[in-house]
Amino acid sequence: MLQISFLPQNHSDQHHSDGKTDGETLEKGALAVLVPELTHENEGHTLTFHGLKKELAESLAQAAKAEEFTGKEDTHCVILAPAPHISRVVLIGIGKKEAFHAWEAEKAGGYAASLLGKEKTASLITGDISGILAAHVALGAVLGAYHFSIYHHEPEALKNHKLTALSLLTSHVDEAKTLWSSLSAVAEGVFFTRNVVSEPANILTPSHFADRLSDLKKHGLEVEVFDRAAMEKLGFGALLGVAQGSINEPRMVVMRWNGGEKGEAPLAFVGKGVTFDSGGISLKPASGMEEMKWDMAGAGAVAGLMTTLALRKAKVNAVGLVGLVENMISGKAQRPGDVVKSASGKTIEVLNTDAEGRLVLADVLDYTCKKFTPQLIVDLATLTGAIIVSLGHEYAGLFSNDDTLAHDLEKAGLKTGEKLWRLPLGKEYDKLLKSDIADMQNISNGRDAGSITAAQFLKRFIGETPWAHLDIAGVAWAKKSRHGQPKGATGFGVRLLDCFVRTGFEK
Repeated sequence: MLQISFLPQNHSDQHHSDGKTDGETLEKGALAVLVPELTHENEGHTLTFHGLKKELAESLAQAAKAEEFTGKEDTHCVILAPAPHISRVVLIGIGKKEAFHAWEAEKAGGYAASLLGKEKTASLITGDISGILAAHVALGAVLGAYHFSIYHHEPEALKNHKLTALSLLTSHVDEAKTLWSSLSAVAEGVFFTRNVVSEPANILTPSHFADRLSDLKKHGLEVEVFDRAAMEKLGFGALLGVAQGSINEPRMVVMRWNGGEKGEAPLAFVGKGVTFDSGGISLKPASGMEEMKWDMAGAGAVAGLMTTLALRKAKVNAVGLVGLVENMISGKAQRPGDVVKSASGKTIEVLNTDAEGRLVLADVLDYTCKKFTPQLIVDLATLTGAIIVSLGHEYAGLFSNDDTLAHDLEKAGLKTGEKLWRLPLGKEYDKLLKSDIADMQNISNGRDAGSITAAQFLKRFIGETPWAHLDIAGVAWAKKSRHGQPKGATGFGVRLLDCFVRTGFEK
C-alpha cells in the first residue's frame, strides 16, 4: 500500500527554523498541487498557490494561464521542470471550494496518484483545505495507486506503478493524522476486496476463499467455516444445489466483530460468493465469460468491510456471512426444472441455473435471521445483468423493506461516491414468481423487471427484519479507470457500508 505521511504546510512567506520556505523543503522529484477553480469574482486573475515559494507559485500561475487551466473539477495540467529541484508539477483541479467534500477530495487524491505513478516518491500540496479533507485526499491517493500485479513476470509491467511514498503538506497535520488512522483501515478493507475479486477462479476456489477469510482472525475477527456436511445438516438445499456441479467444494463463512455493547444485536452483512459462474446448464455465452470470476464481489465486499471494522476497532457488533460456491457444468449439475428445498423449508423450482446467486443467498439470509436476530441485514450481490441495463455503471440498485434503512444507505452512498438508486418492491412483482409445482420459481416468466423480481425473491427469506439488497453487478468491476481509480475490481461497498456504520451506529 502507498505510504502516506503528513507534513506541516505554512504560508509561502513563512520560514522554517533552517531559514527555508516550504517550497524549498519539498523533496526532489514530482509535486502535485490541489487548485481551486477560478470564480467569477476573480476571473481574469491568476491562480494562487498556498504553501509554495513565491517565485515557484508565480511560475506555476503563469504556466497554468498559458495552458488555460482554471482549476475546474476533474481537470489537470502537467508542467515540466518548473524549478531546479522539481522534475514536474501536476496541477489537480478541485472545482469550487464550497463544493469540495470528502468524495471530491478522494477523487482528487486518486487523480494525483494515477498521474504520479511513474515516480517513486512525490509530494502533494493540499492548500487551505481542512485536515479532514486532506485525510480523504490521502485515501483517494492510496486507492488510486492500487494495482494487482502478482502474476506479472516482467518488471516492465510495473513501470507505471512505481509510486511508493507520498507526502501530503497540510496546515492541519494533527487533524489529518487523527482521521487517517481510521481511513487507512478503510483502504486496507478496499484492498482486501479488490485483491480477492481480481484473483482468477482457478486460484480463488470456495475453499481457498474460506482460508483467506480464516486468516482475518489475526485482526481480531471471529471466523467460523461451514463445509458441505455442516450445510447439509442446516438444510441448505438451495445453496448446495448450485454447488453440486463443481468439483470445488462449497463453503459458508461467518465473521464476527464484537466491538459494541455486550448482548446488543449485531448489524448483519451478507455477500454472494460465486467464485466462478458458468451459468450451469443454462450456459452463459462464451464472450465475456472470463469476467464471471468476479461474481463473488458481494462476498468480497462483506469481507473487506469486516476487515475495516476490525482494523479500526469499530464500536459496534457486526456479523458478516458469505456463501461460497462455484456454478459449473457436469453430470451432477443442477438441471432446469429441478426442485430444491431451502433452509427455510420453502421449495424452489429452478427454471434457470444461471439465476443461482439468489439461491445461494436464500439459505444464508434465512440462517442469518434465525441465528443472529440482527438489527438489520444488508446483502450485496452481483445478482443481475438487468441492473446494468437499468442503471449502467454509475449506481448500484437498492431494494429495501425499510424506508429509514434505505435513506441512510443512500446518504452514505452520496458521501462516499458509491451511489445507490432505489427501485420498487411490491405484490405485483411477487406474483411473477409463482410456480405450478413448488412454493416459488427462481425467475419470472419473461425478461421484464429482472432485478426487481430477483430482489423480490430474496425478500421471501427475510421475514420482518429491516433489510436492504444491493445489486452491484454494474459497479463491482470497471473496464477503464475512472475518478482517479484504476480499472478492474473497484471494491464497491466497503466505503459505503463503513460510512453507514460509522455515522449511524457508533457512539
